[in-house]
Amino acid sequence: MSETVEPAKRPARKLWNYTPALPLRLAPYWDWPMRPLASVLYLLKSWNPIAMRFVMLLAAIATWLWFTPDIEQAKTIAFGWIFEVWLRNFLILTGVAGGLHLFLLRFSLQGDDYRYDMRPMARGAKVFTFRNQVYDNMFWSFAALQFWTFWECLMWWSYANGWATMITFESHPVWFILLIVLVPVWAGFHFYWLHRLLHVGKLYTIVHAWHHKNINTGPWSGLAMHPVESFFLMFDTMIFFVLPAHPVHVIFLLFHHGIGAPTSHAGFERLKVGGRDSFEVGDFFHQLHHRFFDCNYGTWETPWDRWFRTFHDGTPEGDAEIKQRRMRLWSKT
Repeated sequence: MSETVEPAKRPARKLWNYTPALPLRLAPYWDWPMRPLASVLYLLKSWNPIAMRFVMLLAAIATWLWFTPDIEQAKTIAFGWIFEVWLRNFLILTGVAGGLHLFLLRFSLQGDDYRYDMRPMARGAKVFTFRNQVYDNMFWSFAALQFWTFWECLMWWSYANGWATMITFESHPVWFILLIVLVPVWAGFHFYWLHRLLHVGKLYTIVHAWHHKNINTGPWSGLAMHPVESFFLMFDTMIFFVLPAHPVHVIFLLFHHGIGAPTSHAGFERLKVGGRDSFEVGDFFHQLHHRFFDCNYGTWETPWDRWFRTFHDGTPEGDAEIKQRRMRLWSKT
């Protein structure tokens, strides 16, 4: 009597080429009971000199000092100073997104080290403009550039004409520094609630689905979105009509989108320059959102994903939890 031979099980497909240390953890600011010491230490770590946040702050200061028109020019709407702002933003976006794309993907100068998803950028896919993911992403990123420039120029015009209150470090040193610390928190607050809204009904199918074509992301994917979404992405700048601020704060907040989106979508955790680890660029927390859609709507500094049970910690157990939640949702439809 012949023995029954069971078919060999197909080995599980490896989901990620690289992940940071798992499980992912949210910032301790929102833990209960409160952990003030852990929160302070975490905050100091997030502001270390080679962190992207600190780099963006230095870039914002340099941009204000040397690459921004004099506010007095903005009293009247004129092509000259607006074009100057647009050109500078164009060069920043091209330098950051284009530079990362060339370094990480086009010339693969660090190979697959720290790369999350090994799949290449899509070509020949009808879902993308020009049937090419990179060309699609570049086109819509440059569309988003127009709104980046619009919100920035609106703030300069408002400061010049007294519609918004402009402070200096000399006049308000404590508030100036505190506001720098609060800008990333505000950016995360705005991003979560806008992003969560865009996952509802027709706002998703008509608007946000454009961005989610990018299941596997690259540097140009960060700002590749429907114009309605890119218009409201930087709407959080309007907080400075309420809060007195300095132009450095405005530029720093805008850089969270204009620079932060390309770097967080880079698809690599870290950059290696000269064979050495340099600094973090990617965001595995958000990479999980692009892969699984209905999780990690915010950032690792905001608490709502944990509170509303949409937090994915990156582990296989987290994958299973996401699948179970989807099945529960589908069973109700």
